[in-house]
Amino acid sequence: MTVPQPTATTRWRCTLCGNLTRFDVTRSSKVVEYVHLDLAGEPTVEERQVVSETIASVRCRWCNAVDQVELVDRPGTDS
Repeated sequence: MTVPQPTATTRWRCTLCGNLTRFDVTRSSKVVEYVHLDLAGEPTVEERQVVSETIASVRCRWCNAVDQVELVDRPGTDS
């Protein structure tokens, strides 16, 4: 089951405890990165482009519920 990602007008809310702010998100991403190596060989990602991303699960940090997250309107948005 994939979980929808929040938008500019929505946010996540745990349906069990009401948490709006703390979640552990498991996601799969396909990215293209421009990596710069300094002379010592230490890498730094200077550009990152997300090609695709899927959220596999969202766990509430407050009550530890898995996949009990819904999208709700953000305050101040007219939906």
